[in-house]
Amino acid sequence: MKLKYWIGLLSILASSIAMGHGMSAEDKARALNAGFMEYIELGAMHMVTGYDHLLFLFGVVFFLTRFSDIVRFITAFTIGHSITLVFATLYSIQANYYLVDAVIALTVCYKAFDNLGGFKTYLKMKSPNLMWMVFAFGLIHGFGLSTRLQQLPLAEDGLVFRILAFNVGVELGQIAALAIMLFLLSGWRRMASFKRFSQATNGLLMVLGLLLLLMQLHGYLHSSNPDEFPLNKDDHQHTHEDMGGANSPLSGYEKRFDLDAEDSVNGEVETEGREPEELPNSASNPHAHGDGEAHVH
Repeated sequence: MKLKYWIGLLSILASSIAMGHGMSAEDKARALNAGFMEYIELGAMHMVTGYDHLLFLFGVVFFLTRFSDIVRFITAFTIGHSITLVFATLYSIQANYYLVDAVIALTVCYKAFDNLGGFKTYLKMKSPNLMWMVFAFGLIHGFGLSTRLQQLPLAEDGLVFRILAFNVGVELGQIAALAIMLFLLSGWRRMASFKRFSQATNGLLMVLGLLLLLMQLHGYLHSSNPDEFPLNKDDHQHTHEDMGGANSPLSGYEKRFDLDAEDSVNGEVETEGREPEELPNSASNPHAHGDGEAHVH
């Protein structure tokens, strides 16, 4: 009975991890009028709710005790994800975000495997240079952040500032998350239970990475082959977007543009000359998905 309980709990956690930091249709509409500070907030919240990024960072700092080492590794990670976040967004380099997030899940598994001494124990080899691996994984994580940012309607006017604002927010969110991690780890290291449970903790980290990988592959299969699943394409896309966008800070706005089906031309939402009005509570709120037509439910 306990085994079933833990499997169910881990499945729920993995599901929330996989869908915890997407961009909803509402966010895409409201981002048209978002300013510099809103993009900073969006970046910070995206990192804080980006459980895959946090799990990887947790694995990186788990055994680091010297402040200089923490600074070196986190700097390498920051440089890596800043490069791909900025340039992939600026040049509209895209990929299926489920597949990118699946690779990010593998980076979590890699770090857990490294922390468990897997290279020496099972592969009979020395671990690859951690500094370069963290930098390389930072590039992958940054591309994942970029795929999410590119879900928003980024206008050419002020594009660079929006990207930089989002990246600043990501760094602020990362600093906040790291501060909490390091505080908890520094206190735990003083206890006898740290050595006793460090292996189990990294084992759990690997399990979460694997579950996250499965969830992202599940999302990819549903998004690429919607007709093979019970839900039709539109309903299924709604399900994933609603789950993925619920935690975005832009969802907290009290104002939104009144969008009609006639305002959507080739997936572009026309807002010039429109006045924002109160966000309705009705489920019949007009909106669009990707390049599709604006519609209601």
